[in-house]
Amino acid sequence: MSRPLPVALVQASPHRIDEPWGAFGTEVSELVADLPATRLVVYPELHLHGADGPVKERNRRLADAAVRLDDPRLKELGELAGDLGIWLVPGSLCERGADGNLYNTVVVLSPAGELVAHYRKIFPWRPYEPYHPGDRFVTFELDDLGRVGLSICYDAWFPELTRHLAWMGAEVVVNVVKTTTADRAQELVLARANAIVNQVFMVSVNAAAPVGVGQSLVVDPEGLVRVAAPSEAPTVLTDVLDLDHVARARQFGTAGLNRMWDQFRPGDEPVALPLYEGRIDPARWGTGPDDRPG
Repeated sequence: MSRPLPVALVQASPHRIDEPWGAFGTEVSELVADLPATRLVVYPELHLHGADGPVKERNRRLADAAVRLDDPRLKELGELAGDLGIWLVPGSLCERGADGNLYNTVVVLSPAGELVAHYRKIFPWRPYEPYHPGDRFVTFELDDLGRVGLSICYDAWFPELTRHLAWMGAEVVVNVVKTTTADRAQELVLARANAIVNQVFMVSVNAAAPVGVGQSLVVDPEGLVRVAAPSEAPTVLTDVLDLDHVARARQFGTAGLNRMWDQFRPGDEPVALPLYEGRIDPARWGTGPDDRPG
């Protein structure tokens, strides 16, 4: 048995912040015409909100261009996904929340044309980014295929986030990225580490040159790199993820050995977590449908 998920991951430079979104629609349509079996299409962080220049000026432009989740352009993106029959992650957007705060928010449009999920970056890259942090972990269901968790760039540096998404049942974690700096080398290690310790697919899609440093990749639930962009050049990575690999890794162990989600046994004592003023409760450890919220 297998649950195949054909993906197309677009390593590209962002569209200018003042550019109409119609050009992006054409780009997606041409991609799917070339790759008609694709079910999930993912673009980098802030792909539709490209802004450069001095930090204060850039942040002002981002704030001025921020969109709300009921923006008609998001409805148009939903119609695009519906017309093409795909799950579309157009990167993240600069969002103006109903509370007036500015958020870095990734959105997901379904083949039914609906906005099915949005996730606000919990760990903005401080002090460089102007965003208010989000306050919740987000996953969504790919019909009856599986569950996907959402993550944005610097979130990957905090193991609690990916662990929580896995605990919520995510089998794939999509991390959209706009890394322009030398620490992409560390991010590649983190992508593999997050995949290994949570036994999930990690999909890290970075912006291309001249804005980003590229090196997008897909890591399987045992930490092996399935496909990777070798440079910062624009490219499209394609792969077919077998979501049953997650179940196999957890049942038989990474490399046939390590089964972290099956670590505890009935009657094991809780493990105190002074850092969180809490604890690991063995009774709540696991990734089954009875254990996860939502």
